[in-house]
Amino acid sequence: MEEIAPGVHHWTARHPQIVARVHCAYVAPARALIDPLLPEDGLEAFEGLPRPEVVLLTNRHHYRHSDRFAAAFGCAVRASAPAVHEFEGTARAVEPFAWGEEVAPGIVAHEIGVLCPDESALHIAHGDGALAVADGVVRAGRGDLGFVSDPLLGDDPEAIKQGLRASYARLLDLDFATLLLAHGRPVAGGAKDALRAFAAAGSST
Repeated sequence: MEEIAPGVHHWTARHPQIVARVHCAYVAPARALIDPLLPEDGLEAFEGLPRPEVVLLTNRHHYRHSDRFAAAFGCAVRASAPAVHEFEGTARAVEPFAWGEEVAPGIVAHEIGVLCPDESALHIAHGDGALAVADGVVRAGRGDLGFVSDPLLGDDPEAIKQGLRASYARLLDLDFATLLLAHGRPVAGGAKDALRAFAAAGSST
């Protein structure tokens, strides 16, 4: 686990279903986990940090190890209201949040949509600010921001890309220097410029 910005901790872990490394975060001042899998060091990785109180999902597919954190720390698990149907009739207790709601101290949920109705972004006001995103934007290695492959975007990939760019462009009025991605290395420093370039890339199409 690495502190990539004041109070913002990042780690990767191998996802048991997709058999790839994915990215997780803990915002210590808010006591909020984002899309968490257990770190390779286990729960011991959180020793010396404020005790987690809530798990926030950027979309319904990122439940990951939320139940383990709920059992260990008594965390509530929260996702956007359109996501909650996924968990009805299951043992997974997930509480809904609304767009524009402060879902943890200093963290506000924003609608992205387009890719799926529950696609969210979480604006983190602590420090220089951070933005956590779900599957609408990804990053391969240390490269530029991009999209998942066209077959994963649906029947009209170009329309989905334009819609996602427009959704992220609406967030550029927020203050953030760090971008936390569920799939890809975080952008630590200069994140708003990186997201602005990503959002503008389709403006001529």
